[in-house]
Amino acid sequence: MAIKKQFIKTKPVCKVTFSIEAKEATTAAVVGDFNNWNPAEGELSKLKNGTFKATFELPASNSYEFRYLVDGEFVNDDQADAYKWNDFAAAENSVVAV
Repeated sequence: MAIKKQFIKTKPVCKVTFSIEAKEATTAAVVGDFNNWNPAEGELSKLKNGTFKATFELPASNSYEFRYLVDGEFVNDDQADAYKWNDFAAAENSVVAV
């Protein structure tokens, strides 16, 4: 799992690339505050090496809770900036700060 951040100097956004290795999986998405927890808006593309990956533009100077959804199972990112308890899910969410 990895999170890569690229700040854009001309706009108040950060390009965030989310990736997760899931060779046996058929589908993966990143869901979170930034896409209303909607898997359709956070679909990740599967690469030949088995990693799922996509880049999203997120408004800068914020932090966002998120999780990966891999074949219907929620997974946290082990390289997240932080983790935050979520009472609704009764589990921790990953947090990315941009």
